[in-house]
Amino acid sequence: MCGIVGYIGKSNATPILMEGLSRLEYRGYDSAGIAVREKKAIRIVRSVGKLIELDKKLKSNAPVGTLGIGHTRWATHGRPNETNAHPHKAGPVVLVHNGIFENYGELHRYLAKKGHTLKTETDTELACHLIQQRLYDGLSMEKAFFKALSEIEGSYALAVLHEEEPDRIYFARRGSPPLVVGLGEGENFVASDIPAILSHTRRVVFLEDGDAGILWRDRCEIWNLSHKKVRRPIKTVNWSLSTAEKGGFKHFMLKEIFEQPRVVGDTLSGQLSEKQRRIYLRGVDPLFSGNGSFPFDKIYLVACGTSYHAALAGKYYMEEMARLPVMVDQASEFRYRNPILDRKTLIVAISQSGETADTLAAVQIAKEKGAKVISICNVVDSAIPRGSDTTLYTRAGPEIGVASTKAFTTQMVMLLLMALRLGRIRQTFSFGDETFDALVKLPKQIQRLVEIDLRDLAEKYAHSPNFLYFGRGIHYPIALEGALKLKEISYIHAEGYSAGEMKHGPIALIDRGMPVVVLAPQDKTYEKVMGNIEEVRARGASVIAIATQGDKQIAKKCQDVIYVPKAPWYITPILMTIPLQLLAYHIADHKGTDIDQPRNLAKSVTVE
Repeated sequence: MCGIVGYIGKSNATPILMEGLSRLEYRGYDSAGIAVREKKAIRIVRSVGKLIELDKKLKSNAPVGTLGIGHTRWATHGRPNETNAHPHKAGPVVLVHNGIFENYGELHRYLAKKGHTLKTETDTELACHLIQQRLYDGLSMEKAFFKALSEIEGSYALAVLHEEEPDRIYFARRGSPPLVVGLGEGENFVASDIPAILSHTRRVVFLEDGDAGILWRDRCEIWNLSHKKVRRPIKTVNWSLSTAEKGGFKHFMLKEIFEQPRVVGDTLSGQLSEKQRRIYLRGVDPLFSGNGSFPFDKIYLVACGTSYHAALAGKYYMEEMARLPVMVDQASEFRYRNPILDRKTLIVAISQSGETADTLAAVQIAKEKGAKVISICNVVDSAIPRGSDTTLYTRAGPEIGVASTKAFTTQMVMLLLMALRLGRIRQTFSFGDETFDALVKLPKQIQRLVEIDLRDLAEKYAHSPNFLYFGRGIHYPIALEGALKLKEISYIHAEGYSAGEMKHGPIALIDRGMPVVVLAPQDKTYEKVMGNIEEVRARGASVIAIATQGDKQIAKKCQDVIYVPKAPWYITPILMTIPLQLLAYHIADHKGTDIDQPRNLAKSVTVE
């Protein structure tokens, strides 16, 4: 999740840019750079690794000027190296970029025909050359900027300089990457997030989707993408810097729960083409073609912890949509048995960090036995992607809270996209407008859910010593994940079970007042789940149902109901995840536990 900082004013830009980038380090990055207009030219300094590496370069010969932009890059398109680091330059145009250009291939071909030579592997550089081409066409910089924006498809936040214009920064925001303007006295700022500029100004303008404009040292003008002026309110920020890094949230975990609409949108936008209304699994599709036929006869999903729960849900997706046998293994078990693998086996290794020791070992075993490996990962060029044949990157950005939230939902989304793509290739699932529209609506549905206030419900049950979670079908893994979240951060004993297994043992645990969380969507298992609710009610349980909006029957049978929007069966488990995260969070917050760093837990398990 990259970070942008821009400054125009009377002070030296370099220390301001470096301070701003340091305030954005929590977002995660693998390279960094700044561009400062020094005398009559823009000087760019970039480095791989942490900001300390960039700072070393600047100590001996830092650029001096009052106009500049800076960037921390979380690699998504092109490897993390100095060549691919931002800022990028083409002719007089210098820019930094967060987001994804969906029509990368189309723009690349067009610019190549026009004689442009790209120096990097990034999609970002294309924007430099596209603006440069419009300058070649005779447009002014302002018109060239807006013309290029109209030709780019995808989501982005941009800050752009022109080498011959020392008095302005161009900026734009479309889709999910955030961008904020800071208004000072004789100086102005643009940044990805408030912490980058909070030590200089508390007056900010939050840019909306489709906003673009120009920043001078004494004013700011904003247009929509049709180049019509718009006005945005100026707001005063009262947060401290430490609070601002959490976006005003009490804990990083809550911030990350609220980031899910955006990061799910980012993950989808990286694989969906709105123009063609289809899924592209970039880098993965070639593995599925074989010699003209689908080359695999079975799939293993291998993961640990929360990622294992995503894998369990992925099994339901893939078997239903692709009609292939799918086995799910905990990586810690997979590596110590002798799985039957060959060149017709596809391994899907799932890890947020890309460094999980057991999952990495499973990948190595699979490769030794001739299987092909696709990893689903959140960290570019980490160990597991390096050991895989190809990787599907989620766009969750760094997760600071130890208990995974947004990484899980983006893994679920990626597994769903993979299942849909396999179903289309094998002609076992019909992917039409209804499915595409359901995917596109998902971020907005999640936005509705993260805004549900569950504090009173959490207070009601916070002192319960035990919880049970039940689900059927694909919602069984979601029940497991809900129970894991509660035990991780609240230290309450919680167990997840398949509802169909309740009478095979777990029902013995139920006594009067025990909270039982039941996932009860209106799907093909609905009547069975309603029967399970009756059974636990008869034993005095307090039932908390997660149900489909509009279900009036269930409210008569449960003490509490949390509703999720009505959606196709493959979307519903993702939606049901959100209330479970919020319930766990608010129970833990009420108890006063260390939510972001629970006792005995580490974010990445890199040793056995």
